[in-house]
Amino acid sequence: MALTENPPTPPEQQEPKAVRSLLRLWPYVRPVRTRLSIAAVVAIVASCLSLVIPLVLKWLVDGPVAEGDTGGVWLGGLVVLGLGIAEALLFGLRRWLVARPLAGVEAAMRADLFRHLQRVPVAFHDRWASGQLLSRGTTDLMLLRMFLAFPLTFLLVNGVTILVGCAVLLHQQFTLGLVLLAPALPLVMLCSLFESRYALVARQAQDQVGDLTTVVEESVLGIRIIKGFGRHRSQAQAFRDLSGRLRGTELAKARLLAGIWALITALPELAIGAALVLGTVQVADGDLSAGTLVAFLSTALALRWPVESIGFLLAMSQEAASATRRYFEVLDTSPEQQTIQAGARAPGAPGGLVFEAVRFRYPDEPTTGVPVLDHIDLHVRSGETVALVGATGSGKTTLTALVPRLHEVTDGRILLDGQDIAALPRERVRELVAVAFEEPTLFSASVADNVRMGGGESAADLERALGVAQADFVNRLPAGVETQVGEQGLNLSGGQRQRLALARAVAGRPRFLVLDDPLSALDVHTEALVEAALRRVLKDTTALIVAHRPSTVLLADRVALLSGGRITAVGTHQELMGQSAEYAWLMSGSKDADAPGAAVVTAAKDGR
Repeated sequence: MALTENPPTPPEQQEPKAVRSLLRLWPYVRPVRTRLSIAAVVAIVASCLSLVIPLVLKWLVDGPVAEGDTGGVWLGGLVVLGLGIAEALLFGLRRWLVARPLAGVEAAMRADLFRHLQRVPVAFHDRWASGQLLSRGTTDLMLLRMFLAFPLTFLLVNGVTILVGCAVLLHQQFTLGLVLLAPALPLVMLCSLFESRYALVARQAQDQVGDLTTVVEESVLGIRIIKGFGRHRSQAQAFRDLSGRLRGTELAKARLLAGIWALITALPELAIGAALVLGTVQVADGDLSAGTLVAFLSTALALRWPVESIGFLLAMSQEAASATRRYFEVLDTSPEQQTIQAGARAPGAPGGLVFEAVRFRYPDEPTTGVPVLDHIDLHVRSGETVALVGATGSGKTTLTALVPRLHEVTDGRILLDGQDIAALPRERVRELVAVAFEEPTLFSASVADNVRMGGGESAADLERALGVAQADFVNRLPAGVETQVGEQGLNLSGGQRQRLALARAVAGRPRFLVLDDPLSALDVHTEALVEAALRRVLKDTTALIVAHRPSTVLLADRVALLSGGRITAVGTHQELMGQSAEYAWLMSGSKDADAPGAAVVTAAKDGR
């Protein structure tokens, strides 16, 4: 199965600086900034307590230990124990302070992402792989919560601790302090180099996780196809290939992290070793007290964790910055444009559904190419049903998607009872227009909930809609209309899913009805029953029905033939059978390439 890659961003926008990316989280962090600030202060105090312990040790060595004062040694030990307990309690308090607000931040970001995905145009979902979107709403947001909980705080805490510790070291013994600070400049340069390289592999790994999620999702949803065609080995191979690529990227991340961690650990250790040798010589010469050396080395050892943690804190920060960029790549996508003017009825405009010089091309298509739909003119009068007929690929489904504004027309306009749909709020358009697609989509909810998505909250409306769709099979389900429909409705037959989709379309008694071959999965007997019930519904609505079979065409008052992106003929079924060779060929179901009308269809396709 082919993957739908997320659209690449321009090179200059691919990897902005980590800090600039992470600053975009501020609107979400701002409501909890007070609590996070308190947690940071608590953590700084806790970390700095560890720097007090060496001062106590200096007093112990130069005082009670040198003088043989047992009571003083016990007192010093109790002070060190108390400082350790206080440090542990403060770190525990910090964890408690950040847990609830950061869970709220993650929930708010996930809610915004889901809300935005409902508002972006359908073309966005056509371009983006669902696995990429799922990974942004799960893995990436988890990374951001972890960053806010740990690296964000401890980059500040450890930075303050290192500054305070260096000041203490220089105050205790200036010469030894300079020795310990010697690796600072090389470490800064190494961290800068590491940061730029790690950012690239971190983004690559996160994109590969999205691709892997897509393969898993497609394999689960398409399991019947995979098993039916015996393609489980090829799917397993595709999964192994992507998993192998991800493994290689993760190993590259591990190598970078191992290298920087080794250097960050080795350079300070060498400096501590040099300071130990130099300090020992000074103690032997009487230039330095043993207590001062112990305190100095204890302070240096207390700074080992803040220094050594820089590597993986930077790594987590880069992963969080990459996750932030991926998250806002979705949120930065423009939602469907909102209406800015009232939908007043156009003077003299006819009622019903009107297409006026409608042209449409998909957003990612070149403007120099032939549009999918070109200068469509069609009037479906109030209360009339028009069947839309055309060869496969002629643009029938695209045309029907324009009515509920799933796509926006490129040129021209569409009127509903004289009102331009572009000047109506989408919510109002979708109240007026109900749709049923050829591929029915059901949700993991009850039968009743699936049908009521189309409107009609009462039990009578539900019963009427199910009756129109001849969906009496629901009464034989274990819990009737309250039976839970499985994911994608795969526990139902194709015809059952199609009938529930049709019931959903008519449940709210819509003013306009757009049906895309709604009976294609029904047997002839059920089709006849549905058609009989549907005729009664169509008397009270204005309908546009995509039809492929003569039985569906006979539901309509008139027929419109779509060919080469244009409406080439309009009339009754009998009129078009006599006037249009292409229409007669489409209705005949002939497979003969030399049949009348076949050449017309072939030419129309070649022109597109």
